This record gives sequence, C-alpha cells and structure tokens, in this order.
Amino acid sequence: MRKKSRFWRLFSLTMLITGLLMLSTGIAHAQGNDEAIANLAQSIDTVWVLIAGFLVFFMQCGFGFLEAGFVRSKNVVNIMAENFLDTTMTTMGFWAAGFGIMFGSGNGLFGTEWFFLQGIPSEYAGLPFYAFFFFQFAFSAAASTIASGLMAERTDFRADLTYSFVVGLVIYPVVGHWVWGGDGWLAERGMLDFAGSTVVHLVGAFVGLAGTLVLGKRLDKEFGINTIRGHNIPLAAIGTFVLWLAWFGFNPGSTLGASDPNSIALIVLNTDFAATTGAITAIFLSYFHTKKWDVSMAFNGSLAGLVAITAPCAFVTPEASLIIGVIAGVLVYYGVGLMEILKIDDPVGAFPVHGVNGIFGTLSVGLFATDGGLFYGDGFSQLGTQALGVTATILFVFPTSLIMFRIIDAVIGLRVPPEVEKAGIDGFYHGAYSYPEFTSSYGLPTAKAVSPEAISMPSSKPTTGD
Repeated sequence: MRKKSRFWRLFSLTMLITGLLMLSTGIAHAQGNDEAIANLAQSIDTVWVLIAGFLVFFMQCGFGFLEAGFVRSKNVVNIMAENFLDTTMTTMGFWAAGFGIMFGSGNGLFGTEWFFLQGIPSEYAGLPFYAFFFFQFAFSAAASTIASGLMAERTDFRADLTYSFVVGLVIYPVVGHWVWGGDGWLAERGMLDFAGSTVVHLVGAFVGLAGTLVLGKRLDKEFGINTIRGHNIPLAAIGTFVLWLAWFGFNPGSTLGASDPNSIALIVLNTDFAATTGAITAIFLSYFHTKKWDVSMAFNGSLAGLVAITAPCAFVTPEASLIIGVIAGVLVYYGVGLMEILKIDDPVGAFPVHGVNGIFGTLSVGLFATDGGLFYGDGFSQLGTQALGVTATILFVFPTSLIMFRIIDAVIGLRVPPEVEKAGIDGFYHGAYSYPEFTSSYGLPTAKAVSPEAISMPSSKPTTGD
C-alpha cells in the first residue's frame, strides 16, 4: 500500500510539473506575438466566464432545494418540477427574443436584432458570442425561478410554464436592456447594477408579487394566527449552501474576464461578508424576539445579504459589505413580518429577500460606493440615479406582470382547484410523491378524487378565507 501511495504521489507531481512546463512554454512562445497573446487572454476569459456561468446555472438547484424545504411534503415534487422546467422555458424565451431585446442594438428601451440568434457576431464583450449568451441565459433563469417561491403550493403547472417563458422572452430582457444594454436609457444615465440586484432579483420579486396577489393566499393560511412551516429544514439548508456557493459565480463572473484579479478577489470577499452578517443579524433578531434560534431565518438572512451586495459588490469596501449585510438581515427579518401584516402569502419569504433587498442593494451603490457614494462625500447624484432605476423597474415589471397573470388566469387558469390544493399538488399533477412510504396510501389519486370540471376550470382565488 505504501509503494502504491508513493507511486501516485510521484505521478501527480510529475503531471503537475509537466502541465506547468507546457503552460510556461506556451506563454513564452506567445511573447512577442500580440495576436497569440490576445488569443490566450481571450481563452482564459472565456473559461472564467463559462465556469462562472456553470455556477450561476447551479443556482437553479439551490433554489429548488431551498423552496422544496420550505414547502410542505405534499407539494415537494411540484416545486422541484417548477424550478426544473422554469429553466427550460426561460431558455426558449431568451433564445427566441429575450437576448436580442436585452443586448441587441435598437433604442433606449429595447433591442431589435439577434432574435433566434440570427445575424449574431462572432464575439460580444470580448468573448465568443455563445459563451456570453450562456452566461446571460443563466441569469435570466434565476429571475423566473425567484417568482415560483412567492407563488408556491397553489399555482397551476401549466401557468408556471407559461409565465416562465414570458419572463425570459420580454419582461426580464427589457429591464436588462435599460441597465446593461449598450444603449439602454438607464445605462446612459449612469445607473450601476454590477450583477443584478435590480435586473435579476427585483424583477423576479415583482413578477412573483404580482402572481401571488392574483392567486390569493393558500386555503389554510391565516395571517397572524398560523405559520405554515416548511417540511424539511436540512433540505433548505443544502439549498442555501448551494446558492451561497453559486453566488461566487454570479457576482465575480460579471467581470466578464479574468484580467483583473484584484477586482475579482474584492468581489468574492464582499459577497461572502454580506452573506455572513446577513445570516448573523437575522438569527439574532429571531432570538431577541422569540427566544428561539430560527435557522430558517438565518438562511433567508444570508440570501438577503447576497442579494443586497449583488449591485454594489465591485464598488464598495469589505467593511461596507459587512454593514450592507447587517442592514439586509434587519430588512429581511422585519420584511417577513410586514408580509403577514399586509396579508400577502409568501411561503418562502422570497419578496423580503429578493424584492426588499433588491431595492436596498441597488440604492446602496449610491450610499457606499467609493466613487460616487453619498457616504464618501459625492452627494446625491448617484443615489438619485439608482432610485430612478428602481422606480422605473417597478413601474414596468409590476403592472406588466399583473396583466400577464390576469391573461393566464383567464385562458389557462392560474390556480389549482381547491380539492387539489388541500390534498397536495404532487399526486394529482405529477403522479408522484416525495415520500410515498409516509402517505396513507401508496396508490395515486383516482379520477373520483377530483371532478374533471375542477381540473379544467381552476379558480384563481381560494374558496374560503379572506
């Protein structure tokens, strides 16, 4: 065994040295050849952006686990199916027109080229076009998935597929063009949103808010009286850890290149610091008010910090990121309570995380940015621009989403029938249970369990309660 171990150590060392020699030889050969150096730099940037894109894509797994843990066991298959298929439907919408609207040339409001990826250039932003497209698609998928948490446990699956497609097709891309497009009107005014506190998180939150207002509350939800607990805290913990990890692609990857390692390192540290203090603040507030260490609140506190630091991560100091995380933890804790007061049923706390802290994160650029921030003596100019961007985004996304959901409700039906909601969506809509051995029967629901009329004509509003 010792001989084998020695052999593998020697083999690994040999491979490492060989690889380093090959890399150094390639770099030496490239010296004096500008084109070769440029190609090598682009290759490194491309690999960096693709790896970051893989991590952003992996956020779908994190959202799936988090939301599955925060819903009841009778709806786990459904929420996982929604997260999984949201990705596919958003992909189709973003491919068909979303990317062109977001990044194509046109006017200050939307782009008018590259639909179905036709007529695309070989490169964009210094990267191979397809690499840039993949990275941006992963962001669009995150925006549509955020909404599923707000609308959990009562949304018809066909409606979920439909709105995910529309979000990727037009809602997310329009805001993206304003802020990140080459000729977007907010970009020209100087709005800064490095990785998407507004473009991704605020958009997803207000799509979801519109959806949950049209849906109404869950049948057995009584505001101020009962708290419907998630069925699996360990699953939610895994989802939170996955999201925290994936955020190290979400924020640093938005550099779109690896040429500035100092900037990447700063963004990574800021991202981690904000998540850390967000989690600490939220769980300590929970203990202060309830004398219980509510770990679910810590999960949302960390995510709130991540959302809040997404816009300013490249523009602030690590010390500022710690403060941003603390404020985010306060906002998410009291934001959950405010949703109860306002009688808005948000099963996973998605709006305080992504909506409230999407707003705060965007505004924090105007407060904490070392160049342009109010706290650095640069006045209100940047803060005013950030506030304008937040306001414009809400005024576009919220009413547009309300119209979309009203149409979906009229044509398809937005809400599952009451019988299905009471029994659980999993068996009726997906023919499967997450924990079949713990159900009262191994059999799936029969046709007698719910009338065909109820399935074909679902109501968007609960039949009981306020």
